[in-house]
Amino acid sequence: MRLEGEITRGTTNPSRLRRVDRWITQAERSVLIAQPSPLVVDLGYGASPVTTLELYRRVLAVAPTAEVVGLEIDPGRVAQARARLAELRAAGHALPGLSFAAGGFELPVSRRPAVVRAFNVLRQYPEERAWTAWRRLTAGLAPGGVLVEGTCDEIGRRAVWVTLPALGDGEPLVTFSARLASLQRPSDLAERLPKVLIHRNLPGEPVHQFLRDWDRAWDRCAPQKVFGPRQRWLTAISLLRKDWPVLDRAPHGGQRRWRLGEITVPWKALAPLGRNLSQTSTAPIATVAGRCHVYPDSGEFSRVLAPC
Repeated sequence: MRLEGEITRGTTNPSRLRRVDRWITQAERSVLIAQPSPLVVDLGYGASPVTTLELYRRVLAVAPTAEVVGLEIDPGRVAQARARLAELRAAGHALPGLSFAAGGFELPVSRRPAVVRAFNVLRQYPEERAWTAWRRLTAGLAPGGVLVEGTCDEIGRRAVWVTLPALGDGEPLVTFSARLASLQRPSDLAERLPKVLIHRNLPGEPVHQFLRDWDRAWDRCAPQKVFGPRQRWLTAISLLRKDWPVLDRAPHGGQRRWRLGEITVPWKALAPLGRNLSQTSTAPIATVAGRCHVYPDSGEFSRVLAPC
């Protein structure tokens, strides 16, 4: 089997993905408990398996019989993760249902996953290949499953992610999350936009207008900062909601999630102009001999996209 994708830089840190893990275990809890033994895939966990271990522990607190698989395209990283897992088990930590394997966008697992977390993976790809990866991954989900794909900073203070349902199962969502004490302006989150949005932060595009309006609301709420950054954040959201469809009901929105430094809007509100998810091919992605290719289901290479 050809592994689909490219090796990432692999940088990671403990607790870097705590914000998205909180989203998966709280806002997407219904997905985890809908199956007797849900499969969760951590795609592209990097040079250290630490964030996969954290995801495993957080998921099992909600779904004790869940299985978590960490996938990496680099065989050396898989070997290191397996060695670390063996050390933990030898030290008395059973960690049932946790494993590591070589794999990429083709998701070489025993069954369709309920959740795929792919964080800081697509940032290095051209935009078109990121769209293709979205389609490829959502096509591999179990019915009712979700792909959570996004980007965060090095220590997890700021993150933006898109929650994409299995093909035909629902409406995608975009979530912005920040440690409020370190946030100067909402538009600071722009640098963490997922790949399919980060190059669309231009005048005339919805995501650009959204961030501008959010900054204006933030500026109007400057007097609230005497009560702390959370109060300013909540007041700015109340203004932003007059013009944008910020979700205001559980599990994806409302005061509980806003107070965490998080807001979510429907994907369609920020989607790039003239772009539809259904326009993207599900053809597999692979890297061969240092060049990036797309190949059809027949396995024959169809065209060279660009040097990696």
